Amino acid sequence: MAEILMPKATAVWLVDNTSLTFEQIADFCGLHPLEVKGIADGEVARDIRGADPIANGQLSREELDKAQKDSKYRMKAQKSRHAELLKPVKKAPRYTPVSRRQDRPDAIAWFLRNHPEVPDSQIARLLGTTKATIDQIRNRTHWNAANIKPVDPVSLGLATQMELDAVVQKAAEKKAKEDAKRGIVEPEGPTLAPASETGQVEDEEPADFDEEYAED
Repeated sequence: MAEILMPKATAVWLVDNTSLTFEQIADFCGLHPLEVKGIADGEVARDIRGADPIANGQLSREELDKAQKDSKYRMKAQKSRHAELLKPVKKAPRYTPVSRRQDRPDAIAWFLRNHPEVPDSQIARLLGTTKATIDQIRNRTHWNAANIKPVDPVSLGLATQMELDAVVQKAAEKKAKEDAKRGIVEPEGPTLAPASETGQVEDEEPADFDEEYAED
């Protein structure tokens, strides 16, 4: 079955314009029936504009008519060249000038020390590095481990402050949601400091970096 482009937007359109059951819409869009019910109740996707799957070539009128006549029928999506063209294009890996590449290990160490909640994939994308290099620095098996010191990527010219703040904020929000699901409540008081406040190396180093990344 072809992957549905903009599944929630498609579900919004089907809820508003057809007599399909929540189960039929959920099956076609790859959503949970409760999500579709939430859309119908106005609790989910309130700000999302509906996307017509017939107009974008992902559903035929015949399939829709069959499904509306039989609540047990499950619609089959069709591949649409038009829909494929609308898919977001993945950004190319960030290019880092040769003169700056030697600074990336320091920036990686800074992330591992100050923001361990940021996933390796985000660090790799922001700094133009690889997960293998991040693992080497985390496990202290990097060839230059003895000389690596945590320095924020903005100071090194590897990222802008806005880019850094966006990555940190996204990771913090994801962690908060995961903690909430597990019933973990954050203690009252200061929480995650903004990236702009963690640019300087602090006097007290966490245990993971006491020896390798201590100040001279």
